[in-house]
Amino acid sequence: MDLIRFSISKPVSVAVGVILVLLFGLIGIQRLPVQLTPDVETPQITVSTIWAGATPYEVEKDIVEEQEKVLKGIQRLTLMESSSYNSRGEITLTFEVGTDIDAALLRVSNSLNEVRRYPENVEKPVIEASGAQSSPVIWMVLKTLSGPPLMINTYRTFFENDVRQYIERVPGVGSLFVFGGSDKQLEIMISPEKLARHKVSISQVIRRIQTANSNISAGILGLDKKNYRIRTVSQFQSIDSPLNVLVADDGIHRISLRDIAETRIGYATNDVTVMHNGTPVMVVGVRKEQGANVIALTERMKAVVTELNSGILKDNNLEFEIVYEETPYIFNAVSIVKRNVLVGGMLAICVLLIFLRSISSTLVTAVAIPISAVGTFIFLWLFQRSLNVVSLAGISFAVGMLVDNAIVVLENIDRHHHMGKNPYQASYDGAKEVWGAVFASTATTVAVFLPVIFIQDEAGQLFKDIAIAITFAIIISLVVSISVIPTLTHKLYWYQKKKKKKLDLISRIGKRLGNGLMFISRMTLKTWYTRIITVGLLTGTAIFIAYLLIPKAEYLPQGNRNLILNILIPPPGYSVHKRQEIGDQIFKAAKPYFEEDYKDGVPKIKNMFYVSADRITLFGAISAHETEAKKMIPFFTRLITSMPGIFGVSIQAGIFQTGLGRGRTVEVNVSGDNIDTIIQAARTLFGAISKRLPDAQVRPVPSLENSYPEANFIPDRSKTLANGLTEEELGLTVDVIMDGRKVGEYKPEQAKKIDLVLRSDATKIKVPEDVAESLIANPYGQLIRIADLTELQYDQGMMQIDHLERKRNIKIEVTPSQALALQSAMEIIQQEVVPELTKSGLLSGTTVTVGGNADKLTQALAALQWNLILAAIIVYLLMSALFENFFYPLIIMFSVPLAGAGGFLGLRLVNRFIAPQPFDIVTMLGLIILIGTVVNNAILIVHQALNNVRYEGITGIDAVIESVRTRIRPIFMSATTSLFGMLPLVLSTGAGSELYRGLGGVILGGLALSTVFTLFVVPSLLAFFIGFEKSRKYDVAK
Repeated sequence: MDLIRFSISKPVSVAVGVILVLLFGLIGIQRLPVQLTPDVETPQITVSTIWAGATPYEVEKDIVEEQEKVLKGIQRLTLMESSSYNSRGEITLTFEVGTDIDAALLRVSNSLNEVRRYPENVEKPVIEASGAQSSPVIWMVLKTLSGPPLMINTYRTFFENDVRQYIERVPGVGSLFVFGGSDKQLEIMISPEKLARHKVSISQVIRRIQTANSNISAGILGLDKKNYRIRTVSQFQSIDSPLNVLVADDGIHRISLRDIAETRIGYATNDVTVMHNGTPVMVVGVRKEQGANVIALTERMKAVVTELNSGILKDNNLEFEIVYEETPYIFNAVSIVKRNVLVGGMLAICVLLIFLRSISSTLVTAVAIPISAVGTFIFLWLFQRSLNVVSLAGISFAVGMLVDNAIVVLENIDRHHHMGKNPYQASYDGAKEVWGAVFASTATTVAVFLPVIFIQDEAGQLFKDIAIAITFAIIISLVVSISVIPTLTHKLYWYQKKKKKKLDLISRIGKRLGNGLMFISRMTLKTWYTRIITVGLLTGTAIFIAYLLIPKAEYLPQGNRNLILNILIPPPGYSVHKRQEIGDQIFKAAKPYFEEDYKDGVPKIKNMFYVSADRITLFGAISAHETEAKKMIPFFTRLITSMPGIFGVSIQAGIFQTGLGRGRTVEVNVSGDNIDTIIQAARTLFGAISKRLPDAQVRPVPSLENSYPEANFIPDRSKTLANGLTEEELGLTVDVIMDGRKVGEYKPEQAKKIDLVLRSDATKIKVPEDVAESLIANPYGQLIRIADLTELQYDQGMMQIDHLERKRNIKIEVTPSQALALQSAMEIIQQEVVPELTKSGLLSGTTVTVGGNADKLTQALAALQWNLILAAIIVYLLMSALFENFFYPLIIMFSVPLAGAGGFLGLRLVNRFIAPQPFDIVTMLGLIILIGTVVNNAILIVHQALNNVRYEGITGIDAVIESVRTRIRPIFMSATTSLFGMLPLVLSTGAGSELYRGLGGVILGGLALSTVFTLFVVPSLLAFFIGFEKSRKYDVAK
């Protein structure tokens, strides 16, 4: 079917098609989820296991190693990391991009079932997948309305039982991160003196409590017309129920638990400190599920919080406060992109108006912009993408390109109309003549995205939105240019009288510019050596500029989030009280900055939180100025440095950051078997990296100090046995004396279950010697000091033990200064620091690898390099097929290195005059896009020159000169509209602009330089071979 002829003949059908595209595009906009960025997280599953009171060594040996053994062979698993803390073990499993997370969850769950047994009191492993490793999009704090602020620590169980479900039910919530508070528990307070008096041991009490606190169902008994459930019921149903348990009965003396203990409701020992603006709170972080609409999620969450605050929370003297959300940043970023799209579109239309000097012709051409842009949302919706800064930026970049096809078609139709043809014939012939060139230009632009779509890592997920947006916008613009444009020109020319256009000022300037370029073009084509000089000089200059200006690479864009994270590394073993003091010190130092704006150049602090536990200590801050957060870093760095014995890092949270501190980092992993050897090697590396990169922020994970204080009670086996005790009973007693031992669960039928804990009624333990002086009852009714049965030995150990692929590991996270690219920092570490230390033998006994985002950058660079080559090959082969010739596409491909030089020049100018812009992988995508776009001008020149020889009877260099003359106007029109259409994105410095500013700079610079250079290089090359072409007029006539 001849689409051009059909469109001109059926204008109503064309109008209906346009209306349908606009209608479904608007529906697509409404259905698309709104996010800041595309979901680029690699699939991760986290397995967490709690073992109260256990040391990192015990957690490592008895839990983590057993779990790693059964998880190591899971299909599509790419990385296995683990951390063993006090009382907790955590394994993080990273899978290939594209892994079905539900299937992976099932495999992980089934594998964990293969662990034969866990030690007593180990809780069931918790498996998290949806959003387990992603950063929360909403942070909330739960605090008391009145009374002592520390009372908030007693509300953890209330939150878990009565509040949590309302937050988790909000559509779009993936998982929650909850920190702070202590769980409620039923405590049985046992007296050692009474145990001795009644000759009862602690192990005997534990066994009786566990066997007495149980219900056993025997089944269903059918009796006449009814069924009866047969049960043995003995679970504790009231606080005093445990006291009725008989511990011993010899027929003469009955000893119940009431005789040796009492019960009470208490709370687990609080080992965390959480504060918001200096006030104790509980913190709740809300992670979104993949593909969720962040704006809709936040609106729903606010509604739920308002309802909770006016209902159940108010009744319990509590309230939620949302202290951080992404929506302001998203609104700003999206609104800026939308504004840039509109401004870019208006600028492109203004440029068209200047060139065409006709409102009707300008409107005909500009119609491609709204149709193509709105139609793109249909495909974003069908491909289940989201409306985000990246996809909108893709459409924004396409805006300048959307009119390119329309310009070429309209300009040619106008040329045919001025040749005296009637409106129908001019519209048909004009569109038909350039159909091949327009299709070739569109095909080459679209083709470069084919290899990009198949990149399977995080970068590939990010590129897909741009690829889909630009690809379908340009495809729609192609259809519009060969259907809508001829239809409109056909109608307009009937009502438009021909009149001779006067040469106004703009026309005279344009004519002189065109004549000047044509003069230079003729000079370059004059002789064979002028052509060689032109090609050699311009191509050589381009290659030299590219070599001179190519920068070192970064990974994903960091963005400008309004959140500064300060990760502290205090000496191991700091108590809750000491960590509370650190928090108080931080808030005291920051107080003046809450009250005065730009004090010492620091923007006013709006919110600040502090979280401290054994495994992590950090504080974060949010600025009163949405885009000024980065300026707080120097103050926080000084604050951290001023705290004795503590060092840490202050970093701005990245928009693609998935783990704490894992933004713009090089991760140096030191692995091995002997922890002391690993620590020594890590210390050496830490010092060498800090010295080699003095401005970098370096953080070891875990701490390099193997000095977590330990007090070990070593039993005297003979004395223990002589007193009728076992080492296990001795250990149980110490556990009970400390903070209690869980012996079961309290499950009243009319309330939620809580832990049942056996504790000693001894005075509070403050130092290990208090434990040694505590009394233990032996079966003979005697009270013995624990110190009489044990020797107290002080030691030191690790506060955290990490594994990387089942090997013990210490990770050194290096965040280079903004002045040093991530690639440069990685090369310094990999090629200088590590080899020097390895050669000197200081890293013997360990394996050193580089991972994290630096490793991902290496993979992304390799993928992009191959995709750049593949894109060039695809474009070349596609042009070969379209031209039915393998040689002419080689001439056209000479425009690619010219564009590369312009791209690097554009990026340098953006850095110099607009804002610092790293050469990240999104910016690198601009080079691939350039391959498909810069060849378009060359295609027009070559296509027209071949037509001149084959069908117009023009021969040799004259055909080339005529080609340049007839195509110079549409080339400059399309280039100028593209440049001005993208210009607002490049000049933008607001929220989210870091994502696309560099990409725009590369495309803008590449288009500008290649447009000028192509006018001279391609004709000079073509002039050498155009003489071999023969006229095909005779063939056409036949």
